[in-house]
Formats: sequence, C-alpha cells, structure tokens
Amino acid sequence: MVEKTQAPGRPRSGSDTRARILAAASELFYAQGIRATSADRIIEDVGTTKVTFYRHFRTKSDLVVAYLEMQAAAERAFLESLRVEGDPVRSLHNVATGIGTASCLPGFRGCAFINAASEYPDPEDPVRVAVDAHRRWTLDFFAGIVRETGIKDVDSAARQLLLLRDGAMVNGYLGQPETVAASLSAAFDAVIAPHPGSAGAAD
Repeated sequence: MVEKTQAPGRPRSGSDTRARILAAASELFYAQGIRATSADRIIEDVGTTKVTFYRHFRTKSDLVVAYLEMQAAAERAFLESLRVEGDPVRSLHNVATGIGTASCLPGFRGCAFINAASEYPDPEDPVRVAVDAHRRWTLDFFAGIVRETGIKDVDSAARQLLLLRDGAMVNGYLGQPETVAASLSAAFDAVIAPHPGSAGAAD
C-alpha cells in the first residue's frame, strides 16, 4: 500500500505518523468498537503501510492501550479543571454539568473505559489493566472531593459517586442526555448531604 502524499517541504516525522495512527484509531475505536476495528482499517484511513504501522505499535493491543492512556489523560485534565478546592458541592455540580454537556454531543457513545472493559473481560489483559488504572484514578478524584465534606467513610461515598458517574454516562447514551446534568447533580448532593458520620452532622 502506498502512503498518502505529504506536502512538499514538510517531511513527516515518526512522532507525527504515530500521532495520526493514534488519532484515527481513537475515532474508530470509540465510534465502532475496538474489536470491530481492524488494524487494516486504521492503516487504510491513515494512508500508511503495515510496516510503518507495526513499527509504531507492535500489536493492536499496544495501540488500544495507547488510545486508552490518551483518553485517560484528557479526562483527568478535564475533571481537574472542574474541581473547586474547598467547595465539594460546586465541584460535583461542575462534574455533573460536564457529563451532561458531553452526553449531548453528536457521536457520544458513553464511557470509553466502560466500553473497552466490555470487550476485554480478562482482568489480566493489558487493556483491562489500563482501564483499571484510570478507574482507580477517578475513584481517588472523587475521594479527594469527599474528604472536603468531612464525611468519615470516604471510600464508601467515593464509590457511590463513581457509581453515579457510570450510570450517568450510560444514561446519556441510552436515555435522555438533556436530563443527565440535573439528575446527576441531585444524586451527588444526596451522597454528600450531612448525615450521621459526616463532620457537622448532629450527634
């Protein structure tokens, strides 16, 4: 297969080719599913050769892991941008609004990590390892917000918030995305509302 012609005077670097492969794969993996997207389809979309493809990604699994790591980096930066230190309620409302907005975008297909996990059931698979790493980070992110509320059982509350986040991502794809933000905000509030075990709650 002949690679697409590049613009004169602009030699294509290896990092540029790798980035184009990863960008094409990311779009196809998310839109069509990982296992449904062949390496040949990605190679065709990029306009490269198999030799070049496998020079950058030894296996398709390596490419999937790179895709998930790129998604994780973007999502982590996004969530961190929504956090307001010292104001857990506002932080969670921002997260809810962000998820609601994302779920209304054209082409939204839910959580890339939940989708990937559904295709790779083996917990030892490198793809699942990448999924689990980001899930742990997200749980820690919610735990950090929970600590600001004074709730004593941080782990339990953080896991509830993660569960609600997961449900909202699925609902945004299968249900009515325009209702996601308001519903998720209310559910988040219920988790962190003062209750026995929270600092400031009545003894």
